[in-house]
Amino acid sequence: MITGQWNPHKNPKDNKGFESIADIVNDIADRALGGFDDFEDDSYDEDEISDARTFSFLHEIEMLLEHGLIKGGDLNNAIVYVDKELSPETMEKLRHAFKKDKISVKPNGILDNLTLHYPNEAARHKLLDVVGDLALVGTRIRGKVIANKPGHYINTQFAKKLAKLIKIEKRNKVPKFNVNTTPVKDVNEIMAMLPHRPPFLLVDKILELSDEHVIGLKNVTMNEPFFVGHFPGAPVMPGVLIVEAMAQTGGILALSTVPDPENYLTYFMKINNVKFKQQVNPGDTLFFKLDLITPIRRGIVHMSGNAYANDKLVTEAELMAQIVKTKNN
Repeated sequence: MITGQWNPHKNPKDNKGFESIADIVNDIADRALGGFDDFEDDSYDEDEISDARTFSFLHEIEMLLEHGLIKGGDLNNAIVYVDKELSPETMEKLRHAFKKDKISVKPNGILDNLTLHYPNEAARHKLLDVVGDLALVGTRIRGKVIANKPGHYINTQFAKKLAKLIKIEKRNKVPKFNVNTTPVKDVNEIMAMLPHRPPFLLVDKILELSDEHVIGLKNVTMNEPFFVGHFPGAPVMPGVLIVEAMAQTGGILALSTVPDPENYLTYFMKINNVKFKQQVNPGDTLFFKLDLITPIRRGIVHMSGNAYANDKLVTEAELMAQIVKTKNN
């Protein structure tokens, strides 16, 4: 159910008495949108707004015609509100552009003999625009959206800002991992799938594995060979190795999609948007969570990855890899 707020149409006004085109446009807009100042709750099902056609004003149509555009225009696809007096010359241009024998303006200010699906069809189309533009957020929204004079630009700007806030919230919301749970794959099963071997095998366990995500674990100890030189007296796990461990975990997700993973390798094609948030030191337990960004197609795997330690996000990245069958099989 989609909620909108609308007041029934006011009677159309004559153009007499208006001091400027802006006054006329505002009046037409009031009639087109049903006068949004006087709110009355109204609810619509999806099929009651899905067929609401877009609308424009006559002066916009004229500008497009002057530039040789909308040659395929059809008045049945859009509602045109007349916001200025029509000259015979303009009438002729419109008649020719829309391939009509006759062009007329109805008493409600709409061009031609187009019949509205609903008295407030333009307002319903505005609701449709809001729904479509907010779909760009990529997340189902549970809440009430109040839009005052919405348009595609402001809608998409709001969607971008909302998507950014959601991303930050998700990033700061650290998942809870149970280190005591029985692993889906232990280190021997991991080595049966991956070609990596110690000291370059950087995943100890796989805690969760589905068609779309994987969670892996690495216990970081002082015995790691890289701590010898990185850094003496201040051991810090190199960021590139955190990303490598994340990639190996993602390799498990990728190779789990083929029936004989031992005959395949994953080669990483690119790694984007890498950010290191916190240091990883000896004694830390690293958790890696990778999710598919898009379905795997033609062996291309696109994943988002996060690494956590001490209930904090330590590293994030986007990874893309290709699943390749080994030459000797």
